[in-house]
Amino acid sequence: NAYILLTVDPPKTQSVVQSLRSIPRATVREVLGPYDVVVELHAESPEDVTSILRSRIRHIDGVTSTVTCMWLD
Repeated sequence: NAYILLTVDPPKTQSVVQSLRSIPRATVREVLGPYDVVVELHAESPEDVTSILRSRIRHIDGVTSTVTCMWLD
C-alpha cells in the first residue's frame, strides 16, 4: 500500500483526477499545498504498487511528477 503524491499541470487537474478515479482500490483527493493530488493506493505487494504507478499513473496527461510513500504496516 502507498500514498502517491502528484504534481499536476493546473489546467489538467480535473481530467487527471477523473483518470485516477478509474484505478481500482485507489482513493483520490485533490489537495492544497506542495502537491495537487494524493492517491491512497491499496495493493497486494510493493511490486503491484510499482506496476500501477508505471502503467496507470505516470503516463496520464497532465501528471508532471510523483512521489511514492510506501506504507510500513
